[in-house]
Amino acid sequence: MRVLVTGHQGYLGTVMVPLLTAAGHEVTGLDIGYYADCVLGELPAAEPPALDVDLRTVTADQLAGFDAVIHLAALSNDPLGALAPQITYDINYHASVRLAELAKQAGVQRFLYASTCSVYGAAGEGLVGEDAPMNPLTPYAESKVRVEGDLAAMADASFTPVFLRNATAFGFSPRLRADIVLNNLVGHAVLTGQVKVLSDGTPWRPLVHALDIAEAFAVCLTAPAEVVSARAYNIGDEANNLTVADIAADVVATVPGSALLITGETGADPRSYRVDFSRARTELGFQAKWTVAAGAAELFREYTARGLTTEDFTDRFTRLARLKALTADGALDGELRRVPVGA
Repeated sequence: MRVLVTGHQGYLGTVMVPLLTAAGHEVTGLDIGYYADCVLGELPAAEPPALDVDLRTVTADQLAGFDAVIHLAALSNDPLGALAPQITYDINYHASVRLAELAKQAGVQRFLYASTCSVYGAAGEGLVGEDAPMNPLTPYAESKVRVEGDLAAMADASFTPVFLRNATAFGFSPRLRADIVLNNLVGHAVLTGQVKVLSDGTPWRPLVHALDIAEAFAVCLTAPAEVVSARAYNIGDEANNLTVADIAADVVATVPGSALLITGETGADPRSYRVDFSRARTELGFQAKWTVAAGAAELFREYTARGLTTEDFTDRFTRLARLKALTADGALDGELRRVPVGA
């Protein structure tokens, strides 16, 4: 299958492309390169051919000939969405829907969309499944809800959109992200000896390893269209529904000499939800494999072996800091578009 992966030079795309290639798919990337050089250690031996194009300017001609699009590219965290909500909507919502419309126009048959479990917002103590009410609390989550709705309306016999609502990702990727909860807590433990939780530690979070997300997308590429068309799937495992305090405790148990500090300075985070992942098991035969404890051990091993530094952890591998730096250096304009060299 010929597959276009948007955001292939990001945290998830970097682990997903080798998995898809190993499964026999012919993969092409599409990425503006915000994070292309945000690398800890070594990249996979060979990167795929790629379109170096802004998601907002891609054309139908560039999408012709692909059997499927995996759409990962997004401004991908809540702090960034809060800082620049209009740009978040322009990229995460308008450009995503436009991409799907052009893909359908170009004859692409399947469109896998990276959504998020954060669409459930504040959901209380019970497990929430895919048919639960969505209660997005941030521009990032709101953009995901809007895209799902618009793409569902596009589904027909020739176009199969699928929505993968990923739990919060964790785990090592050569293009690291340090601003997601487990990756962040392990990094602080390695660099400072302290596992610092700014909230009161009570919010629930569902977590899933980056490799499990990649496996789920691979499964959805070839699942029967009549099963998955316009269908949402929570991606993760109930065993990884943990409070932030539970996650921190796993980190303390993993990193020798580290100590837990729950400051509570930001209060109780309203984003709290526990997720039911049974639909993906039942309909797709997908089962997430990684536990949070195993992920913490992997991160500790990779951080220490590859010489993680405080500067890289707080700047290069943190999305908001990275984009601020690119803008300050003149590489991006006020709408986060690439500025031509010499302009």
